[in-house]
Amino acid sequence: MAIIDDIKVRFASADMLMRIIYINIGVFVVLRLIGIAAFIFGFDLGSWLEWIEMPSDLAMLAMRPWTVITYSLAHYDALHILFNMLWLYWLGQIFLDYFTPKQLSGLYIIGALGGALLFAAAYNLIPNLAARHSHLLGASASVLAIVVAIAVYAPHYKINLLFIGELSLKWLVLATIFIYILTVDASNAGGHIAHLGGVLVGALYGTMMRRGKDITAPLNGLIDRIVSLFARKHPPGVGEPIVGGKFHESSAPSRPTEAELDRVLDKIKRSGYSALTDEERNLLFGFGKKK
Repeated sequence: MAIIDDIKVRFASADMLMRIIYINIGVFVVLRLIGIAAFIFGFDLGSWLEWIEMPSDLAMLAMRPWTVITYSLAHYDALHILFNMLWLYWLGQIFLDYFTPKQLSGLYIIGALGGALLFAAAYNLIPNLAARHSHLLGASASVLAIVVAIAVYAPHYKINLLFIGELSLKWLVLATIFIYILTVDASNAGGHIAHLGGVLVGALYGTMMRRGKDITAPLNGLIDRIVSLFARKHPPGVGEPIVGGKFHESSAPSRPTEAELDRVLDKIKRSGYSALTDEERNLLFGFGKKK
């Protein structure tokens, strides 16, 4: 179908920020369609959601450990996903002014884990919550991790708000966190607790990056190793046969230009050496060898 093909092309050509948004929207649409089917045919929607949302019960969580991640990619309420995706798109672009797409995705995952950890701890350690059973759904912890991270790293970044005018990013984020704290109640205590988990992860990330340390590096390194297991370890070498009995002719790798070097050095100045991708580090090393 043309629509499906168009979606595939748009997803393949999108940057990491938009891919995360597309995934959230796609999961939301699927869940809403399942909800409509549940209403029409009379089956239990909860039996579907329980495979995505994170349970507070540790025994149940042990049987569905993947939910510590999947919950952060799913929404069922329209306003919930609208608010989260607007925040993610808006502040995510500012985040990418300072950091890499890989760091964005890594922080999104770590923010989800931070929210899941605090959520599980609260429902198993706080007496008033331990007797209850709850589930966690939504990207709020991950989004807040990204929002708070950039606010801590660049607190004086100026943004313009309708009816308010120019405002430092730190004040917007502090006001948001304050509202979250004030609105904690029994009806959605778990969600707000998870939000605070994302806030703590974001604050840690921003603080450590100001010191030149990237807490997403171990996770991203692990993901890279996993991905490499499913990819070819190296391209065909000189004289090595490839598809169709043809042979690959090697060519000398292109040398880095002064403009490329300036871009990498500027990134080091803004975010530190740890923020460089493997390709950028190789480029820097290659330029040194050229010199």
